[in-house]
Amino acid sequence: MLRYNKNLKEFSRSLRKNMTDAERLLWERLRGKQIKGYQFCRQKIIGNYIVDFYCPKAKLIIERDGGQHYSTEGKERDRKRDAYITHLGLSVLRFSDRDVFENMQGMLEKIGESL
Repeated sequence: MLRYNKNLKEFSRSLRKNMTDAERLLWERLRGKQIKGYQFCRQKIIGNYIVDFYCPKAKLIIERDGGQHYSTEGKERDRKRDAYITHLGLSVLRFSDRDVFENMQGMLEKIGESL
């Protein structure tokens, strides 16, 4: 079982209720075991982080990155976060909002290959 910061529960719930358009669109394709029968969770707390989507069976995290992830500070935060997550034995796939809107099929294929 993965450890998590219980203080993030309310924030995680808030993120699930207020998903961005890109998150909502991607969630529609991940939910209900649509990809190879694998179940995904959304806004999952892992340690002190909240990941966008998590597949426990495959130990796979999918991050949907908006504009803030491309700043110098955002890249550094993501690097630290990914290092922590991979240290736990999990894999991370990152996609941009643009990928969600313009290359959904390609994204789903890459996710399927990673399961």
